[in-house]
Amino acid sequence: MRVKDTLNLGKTKFPMRGHLPEKEGQREQLWEENKVYEQRQKLNEGKPTFVLHDGPPYANGNIHIGHAMNKISKDFIVRYKSMTGYRSPYVPGWDTHGLPIEHQLTKSGYDRKKMTTSEFRDLCRNYAMEQVHKQMDGFKRLGVSADWDHPYLTLDKEFEAAQIKVFGEFAKKGLLYQAKKPVYWSWSSESALAEAEVEYHDVVAKTAFFAEQVKDGKNLLDNDTYLVVWTTTPWTIPASEAVAVNPTFEYSVVKPSNDDRKFVVASSRLSEIAEKLGWESYDVLKTLKGQDMERMTTLHPYLDRELLVGVADYVTDDTGTGLVHTAPGYGDDDYHFGKKYDLPIVAPMNDQGVLTKENGPEFDGVFYQKADDISLKFLKDQNALLLEEPLKHSYPFDWRTKQPIVFRATDQWFVSIDQMRDEILKAVDEVQYFPEWGKVRLRNMLKDRGDWVISRQRVWGVPLPIFYAEDGTPIMTEETINHVADLFREYGSNVWFDRDAKDLLPDGFTSSHSPNGKFTKETDIMDVWFDSGSSHQGVLNERSYLTYPADLYLEGSDQYRGWFNSSMITSVVVSGHAPYKSVLSQGFTLDKKGKKMSKSLGNVIDPAKVVKQMGAEIIRLWVMSADTSADVRVSMGTFQQISEAYRKLRNTFRFLLANTSDFDADENTVSYDKLTSVDQYMLVKFNHFLAQMRKDFDQYDFLDGYKLLINFVNNDLSAFYMNVAKDVLYIQPANSLERRSMQTVFYEILVGLVKLLTPILPHTTEEVWEYMNEPEKFVQLTEIPDPLSYDNEDELLVEWNQFMEIRSHVLKVLEEARNEKLIGRSLEARADLYLKPSQKAVLDSLNYDVALLLGVSDLEVHDASETPDDAEQFNDGSAVKVEQAAGEVCARCRMTKEDVGSDDAYPQLCARCAKIVRENFPETVTEGLEK
Repeated sequence: MRVKDTLNLGKTKFPMRGHLPEKEGQREQLWEENKVYEQRQKLNEGKPTFVLHDGPPYANGNIHIGHAMNKISKDFIVRYKSMTGYRSPYVPGWDTHGLPIEHQLTKSGYDRKKMTTSEFRDLCRNYAMEQVHKQMDGFKRLGVSADWDHPYLTLDKEFEAAQIKVFGEFAKKGLLYQAKKPVYWSWSSESALAEAEVEYHDVVAKTAFFAEQVKDGKNLLDNDTYLVVWTTTPWTIPASEAVAVNPTFEYSVVKPSNDDRKFVVASSRLSEIAEKLGWESYDVLKTLKGQDMERMTTLHPYLDRELLVGVADYVTDDTGTGLVHTAPGYGDDDYHFGKKYDLPIVAPMNDQGVLTKENGPEFDGVFYQKADDISLKFLKDQNALLLEEPLKHSYPFDWRTKQPIVFRATDQWFVSIDQMRDEILKAVDEVQYFPEWGKVRLRNMLKDRGDWVISRQRVWGVPLPIFYAEDGTPIMTEETINHVADLFREYGSNVWFDRDAKDLLPDGFTSSHSPNGKFTKETDIMDVWFDSGSSHQGVLNERSYLTYPADLYLEGSDQYRGWFNSSMITSVVVSGHAPYKSVLSQGFTLDKKGKKMSKSLGNVIDPAKVVKQMGAEIIRLWVMSADTSADVRVSMGTFQQISEAYRKLRNTFRFLLANTSDFDADENTVSYDKLTSVDQYMLVKFNHFLAQMRKDFDQYDFLDGYKLLINFVNNDLSAFYMNVAKDVLYIQPANSLERRSMQTVFYEILVGLVKLLTPILPHTTEEVWEYMNEPEKFVQLTEIPDPLSYDNEDELLVEWNQFMEIRSHVLKVLEEARNEKLIGRSLEARADLYLKPSQKAVLDSLNYDVALLLGVSDLEVHDASETPDDAEQFNDGSAVKVEQAAGEVCARCRMTKEDVGSDDAYPQLCARCAKIVRENFPETVTEGLEK
């Protein structure tokens, strides 16, 4: 017999290499065939419910790494809740309406103006469904567990019907109104935009300082006086109706030495303006307050129009002249100013950003950006242009087309936020936020939010269910809206475009505003944020197995002005409370240089590529390791690093499996009180680890969980317990108490780790599970264990923590001896410890072979008073000396012992190993033992 055959070397067929790209897909197919998600739901019937409501990604294009981070994070939470006592159904959703899909079809050669609206909408629907299935496959391949057979889509008939009912609640409460007022207008999308669809970029604008002659100065200003007006949009001067001044500012009337005219500017701006305009010297003729200038009039600089002077608090003196050009059709402040003074609200521009003839013949048909130069030329020709200069400032852009937008007055439907702002803010305060600053962000956005423009001049979306009487009066009664909702539930929203208005109204419907019984219908669709913002009704309230409000909404931090925001508004209107109990927000994924990922920059990471090269588990472990509360940098190098951590976890599982392969939990488990001290210590440590991991998971703090996991596996298990275990598990008799004691703890840790990590690495844990002798077929259908506590654990931890400090000293000195070539492996060493009585008492209390715990072949403990000069001393009063152990290396345990060969039958073994072999393999006494 060989020496090797007397060892209990762990055996397992669990492979070191996972071959994840090939094996994961097979495992996912197995889950689908066995309906594991459905089995989990069945198991959890009757338990408390936890619902994470999925924020719908937009159905356009392949999933990107940001999608992966989002969906995997949700999967962590839903799987964890499902395995810890909750019924946690997860319904994935998609946002399927909107402009990008229309754009994609246009780019593909379809002209919606050459087909019926329903034909074009059918094309949009088909395209959206293709994208949904493509993205669904991508999410499934990441191991996300969900009700994939019953997702929610905003184009579903049931969803659209519920959305119409939500709209009806706004109408019933008088929160809807139609007005011609400036909105964010995207000429590139030919539609109004919501605030959430706008992003800001720095641009350089052409600014103009120009003179407007006073016509009626209210006996305070002469007609040869000119107001120095400032604008950053010269192209809007043809639509000018007024000049705004600050009522509290002092304004100076000045006569430059090099100009025949008198000018008015804010006194606080005078010196800077004089320098800009090249006034070599000037006299201040008089001063007056802005309030004194109210209702003066001026002459338009190049059109035959009289302009009003009015007062406005928004006029500042940090730039410009303190006198601001005002076109009520082209800005929010300008609009409110215009309403105050009953000025015309006009924006002579078409949907494509082209100016119309109302601006004057020279502007007709000119794209607005090119109209700056025309306007500046007119000013110059009239000797009204005092200065043109560039100004760099932040300007709004369409977040989809990446083109600048304009503020343009158009007829739109609005939701009045002011009427319900207090109720909304109260609901915000009742929600829990992760991170906590999310509350402040959402509150500020809703506190400062203007009225919500909900109409869109497109066709791919849910129609506004509004009818018009013959005299133009809007009709949106509870009766008409409910009837439209019923039609949508039966036929889908295409029915709105397929039928005439009279055929969409309830039978026998009449209106005093339509004496001839004639009606028309609204052609605009609803803002897509109203679509997704209604999902608490279209999904949570629509499906009986879900709950409303949801326990959690989880999305990117941009959704404080998007989905979190619109959902809050609609929910408060419908139900008087928030749609969610908690909100968890995440940052964006950036490249390794901190730049936002984009296809044009070529820095996008495709999850499918990572899955193909390394496996979905690597992406999942990366998500756990990332600080998702802030923006996350990621590169292929990141995944390479995570692969190393994954390999460590996999090898840990393999070691635990191999060394419990002959362990039967029913027959071989050792009770806690009979475990050896080191095994009790590790079991207590594991349960503390389990408790903290569950606490982190409960708080959605997966990053702290990752750190805790890696520390436990690398330090507590690998560097300590597994090192100690080799001598016990391999060397001691198979059925010895010491070995079964350690195997008991190994198996507890193995079972606990596999279950605990199933929400994170389900492909791997299911693979491990197949090698364990457990009755349940899938680990996903088990429960994560609750942490246990033990009567002696406080005392035990105090003792072992003191020992671990002594051990750290020994490891340090061993490493130094290794570096000095005094020893190779630590088993070649002898250690002398010089300890205080209290420290010696700690070692005695362990009741364990301390040399084995320290990984040395020989150990002697001395009193600290005997410390020699060549020992290394530590601050706690201990000292350590390391030298080569005397004796020879035992062929079986590899320790260096002086008693090797003391048993004549086994000359290559130490006395301990010889005794074990003699008692457990008696035939070797006569047959001998080969190396």
